[in-house]
Amino acid sequence: MESVIALLGFTLAAYSVVGNDSIQTLGTFLTSNEDKPWWVLWLYAGGIMAIVVTMGYLGFGEYLGGRGGDLTFGKYAGLFQDPDKPIDFPKITIWYVLPPLALLAITRIGIPVSTTFLVLTFFAPKALPKMLVKSLGGYGVAFLFAIVAFVALSRLTERFFLRHPMEEGKGLMQNKRFWTVTQWLATGFLWSQWLTQDLVNILVYLGDPAKVELWKFLFALTVLVGMLGYIFYQRGGEIQKIVRVKTNTADIRSATFIDLFYGMVLLIFKFDTFGIGAKVPMSTTWVFLGMLAGREVALRLRLNELDRMRLWPMVFSDLGKATLGLVISVLLVIFLYLVEGREMAALFG
Repeated sequence: MESVIALLGFTLAAYSVVGNDSIQTLGTFLTSNEDKPWWVLWLYAGGIMAIVVTMGYLGFGEYLGGRGGDLTFGKYAGLFQDPDKPIDFPKITIWYVLPPLALLAITRIGIPVSTTFLVLTFFAPKALPKMLVKSLGGYGVAFLFAIVAFVALSRLTERFFLRHPMEEGKGLMQNKRFWTVTQWLATGFLWSQWLTQDLVNILVYLGDPAKVELWKFLFALTVLVGMLGYIFYQRGGEIQKIVRVKTNTADIRSATFIDLFYGMVLLIFKFDTFGIGAKVPMSTTWVFLGMLAGREVALRLRLNELDRMRLWPMVFSDLGKATLGLVISVLLVIFLYLVEGREMAALFG
């Protein structure tokens, strides 16, 4: 029965996590390629997903950067196998389908909650503090990185992009074929980095990645690629609206820089760069929002359109929505402890 519940939880998590988190990664790719059939975009992203997941299963995950060569790219070990404070993997009951169900409901109304907090806190609540610290660091680094990078680039790029659509000329800066290839490569890089960070939010339902049987791996891969196809068919759903309201994200040239810089920040946190722990899971949602917020500030500064009455509410509204997921995740864990009669004193101790 536990295996059935685990597979049910995995399937629900696959849909909800792909629908919420992956669109925050592939959102600019979808927005800037709305003229192409959805299945062409899906074949590209799905192919990369299949390669990355298979590399993890075969133990070649470290070739994609960072630490950890298993199906979760070391994140399972970061949760449950800390040498100082190991955590027992819980017995999965029917209550463990609550996080993906809650995420499904929240995603449908377009709120970009963190699946890392919502799902993983349910399995390992004692790991929440270190995940929170790393995620806050990710938001801050992405925010500052985006401001510096886009302030430096915007005078040469974004102002030009806004005034000169690609249809107007044939030079390199307006060459659609060149920028299409460049953006697809940048998206492939970003997508691979996101997968190595966030797959644990789904695959945690399968337990220890070193013990996942071949049939479970094939089932997982089929479900993941299938769910991704459905999201592409929907053109991103409600979460995609967050990307569309940002300045000029529909321009494939701007999308290229967003994807490249976002992927670089995720790659930085796959190493123990800041002493937080390379294998500790982090919220890529918060990194995503930090990247878009920093870019928005930089562009409006450079374009002399810094309307504080409109800019800061946009920035803090997105962050507030993401924080909501953290609150909900803690409330769900408290609910679990109450219904299963666990000691509340040991929750985060």
